[in-house]
Amino acid sequence: MAPHPVSATPSRRAGTAAPRGTVPRLADNGGVNDASSPRPGSPGPGPLLGPLLGAEGQALLASLRDHDPAEELALATRLRRDHPAELVSAALGQARLRQRAAAKFGPDDAYRMYFTPNGVEQATRASVAAHRAGRLAALGVRTVADLCSGIGGDAIALARAGISVLAVDRDPLTAETARANAEALGLAGLIEVRCADVTEVDTSPYDAVFADPARRGGRGRIFDPEAYSPPLSWAIGAARTARYAALKVAPGIPHEAVPEDAEAEWISDHGDVKEAVLWFGTAPGARRATLLPSGTGLTARGLPNPAVRKPGRFLYEPDGAVIRAHLVAEAAEELDGGLLDETIAYITSDELRPTPYATAYEITDELPFNLKKLKALLRVREVGTLTVKKRGSAVEPEELRRKVKPTGPNAATVFLTRVAGAPSMLIGGPARLGSQPRAE
Repeated sequence: MAPHPVSATPSRRAGTAAPRGTVPRLADNGGVNDASSPRPGSPGPGPLLGPLLGAEGQALLASLRDHDPAEELALATRLRRDHPAELVSAALGQARLRQRAAAKFGPDDAYRMYFTPNGVEQATRASVAAHRAGRLAALGVRTVADLCSGIGGDAIALARAGISVLAVDRDPLTAETARANAEALGLAGLIEVRCADVTEVDTSPYDAVFADPARRGGRGRIFDPEAYSPPLSWAIGAARTARYAALKVAPGIPHEAVPEDAEAEWISDHGDVKEAVLWFGTAPGARRATLLPSGTGLTARGLPNPAVRKPGRFLYEPDGAVIRAHLVAEAAEELDGGLLDETIAYITSDELRPTPYATAYEITDELPFNLKKLKALLRVREVGTLTVKKRGSAVEPEELRRKVKPTGPNAATVFLTRVAGAPSMLIGGPARLGSQPRAE
């Protein structure tokens, strides 16, 4: 298949390029203006990020680690008395990005790394990247071509797993940032950064290919896989040329878009679905959900849809990765449970069983959807802290709270859903092993 041209749409890895010949300058975007740059593949930090890597820039960044963004104007005024204004602006921008990045990379790494605004937003969470790198290492992979490498988050995880990485990105500033990150974390010996068009890179010398096509454009998130940059079809073609490959895609990818020769894995971290990965060379046709940080996995077994049952004592809310991977039936089988409604991913059971695949709630009340009855019940129970969860309901949580006006010292959870097709409300709270039977 002929390579698709890389879209010129601005992405998480390609900012707006300045006209040829523009003098690079530091900018208040956490790095610098995307101006003219070193030729692709040139060594060293180059003129784009260089001022921040010098002694003066490093001292500024160290002093700004715990700065309060709300006091930034006064801080900038004070710092500009002793440092160039553009360097101060760049350092403040980078300090803000590091604070944001700490949630993804952890403070130990984040405060040594360098970021771009899009790079922080779109970089893989470190725990997810480490999981994926671990899978590749377990397959015996020792070299990886990381296509669309961004600021280097995945390359860092791969290198820490003992894998040599070619990290490729077409944007000069992004590539330079990845190179600086490899140096800052002591991984430059395992990570080669190349500024190039990924469609022109020969990946044949590498054991595996990893690709992370850009899924954001000038108008925000891109949902059509063929509008990725480069398109998913190109990435799949590149994956099929390697012994092993992993393609990072949006967790909402339609199942029908998953190639028959790929394994599809949906990954959540602390219950939050982060991404899907298409694996080649592993288990064609398999579907799995992986839950981090435990690494627990659930694999499709071809089970029929669970039966619909009347609400039992317990309601289980499956992990988002389980739902995205269409593995609710597998989770229900482990719980000896059924569904509240054939179209709703809530599992009900009379028995409380420990499970990593779902969060359990004990249900105390079931009502047809009626806000007046809910308000009266909450008043009797003195519920002031109300958690609202919904599936199959058009009512917004904040709207419901505003109308029922909960007050009191107690807490409860209300599920707005359908029970056998009928709009319903289930009230309860988090279940605990050893819960006593409720009074009838």
